[in-house]
Amino acid sequence: MKIKLLFTSFLVFFIAAFSHGQTFGQSTQIRGFVDVTGGYNKKTTFGFGEQDLFITSAINDRISFLGETVFKYDAEAHSEFAISVERVIITYNLFGNHNLVMGKIHTPLNYWNDTYHHGRVFFPTIDRPLLFSSSIIPLHTAGVGVEGRDLGNLKFGYNLFVGNGLGSSEVADNDKGKCVTAAFHIKPVDRLRIGLSYYYDVISRGADVHGMVFEHRVNQHLISGSVSRFGKKFELLTEATLGMNHTDTTGTKNTLAAYAYAGYKIKEKYVPYVRYDNIRYQAGEMYYMGKNVQSFVAGFRYEINYLAVVKLEYQHIDNQFATDVDKITAQFAIGF
Repeated sequence: MKIKLLFTSFLVFFIAAFSHGQTFGQSTQIRGFVDVTGGYNKKTTFGFGEQDLFITSAINDRISFLGETVFKYDAEAHSEFAISVERVIITYNLFGNHNLVMGKIHTPLNYWNDTYHHGRVFFPTIDRPLLFSSSIIPLHTAGVGVEGRDLGNLKFGYNLFVGNGLGSSEVADNDKGKCVTAAFHIKPVDRLRIGLSYYYDVISRGADVHGMVFEHRVNQHLISGSVSRFGKKFELLTEATLGMNHTDTTGTKNTLAAYAYAGYKIKEKYVPYVRYDNIRYQAGEMYYMGKNVQSFVAGFRYEINYLAVVKLEYQHIDNQFATDVDKITAQFAIGF
């Protein structure tokens, strides 16, 4: 039944795409983002971040395309740079603010993952919160879904997406199961956004996920909530994700990951800020294989303009069963 529904969605998309919509000259834009860093952690280090190639194109009044390709350093290849296709999205406007979406997307589980992509000039901090660098959530999903934006007085929005599950590639699924994402948000007042999302997947026995091959089938449920308020002066963003992984041998084990960011804008261009991260794994958790960690960040952001930002940060990381980390990092990020 699920397979029939999936292929029906594909069929409806192609019939609708080529049967409706006014044709006009194609409009394509190519943008880019890059950042460089310098830091001190027992030694001084300079680094090159990600070079992001961002392409958007309007095919006609209903069909559009978005592509995002990142060139970044590959630590495993030793001084080599890798090409990573982060997003390939074809969007068809069904009606009003409702769209049919196909391709590889950033899984809309969290505000950060859905809003800040790979152009670090837009990040409020230098790096992503630990929640997104600890393999707790699936950052990308390849599949098909529907979305809506700015509906009604509350500016209600939704994302419903079905795709290849964890352990799959961008071109094929590794099993019959599909992952499901359902995300909803409202904007009750200007600059305030409240969101809630749910993700379900079955990681099959023998699947290779995050470099680990799992000997047991894992049923995964993720529930996330977020509140963001980026006012003219104050900035606030807090998110939490509860991960529930179930196996026949360990039962259900819970992981809670959260962060809170706050900033204050001084004279439009200067923003001092702080961020606190905390990740806690239940004893016996086998899927994430992580260690409890918490982090404190204090930084300063100078916004030269919309596409040029300088940031300076101090970060303290408290790792369970490992040496604490204290580091200072500076970043210059631009868009072009």
